[in-house]
Amino acid sequence: MDIKPVTANFAVADQVTTEDLPRLQALGYRTLICNRPDGEAAGQPAAEALAEQARARGFAWEWIPISSGQFTEGAIARFDQALQAHPQPALAFCRSGTRSITLWALSQASRQPVAELLQQCAAAGYDLSAQVDALAARQRN
Repeated sequence: MDIKPVTANFAVADQVTTEDLPRLQALGYRTLICNRPDGEAAGQPAAEALAEQARARGFAWEWIPISSGQFTEGAIARFDQALQAHPQPALAFCRSGTRSITLWALSQASRQPVAELLQQCAAAGYDLSAQVDALAARQRN
């Protein structure tokens, strides 16, 4: 698992496993958001099994599965609500972290300038320049 901090209270990562939970707990994460649909790859842990283990360790948990490129209004709203409703810091994850950071940026676009969001994403190692129009459109709403 490769954790990439985005803000003081939010980070993204690739696939989290039950073996990663003690490390995440030691690092102080309090909320986990899984953006990976079940069955995407062989050997991938089922979201509900991982959720059960995470909750047993005291994590807040949300499962907002996103198929590649399918960033619906509902998913963006659920992601934003999860960040607001659960304790911080939060870590969102998927196969590579790209879907998670994209959801985060889309959920923040009405609060931050696009250039600032792109810069934060780039600092975490993600190029979201292809999302400029979608981010800008959310600023007008």
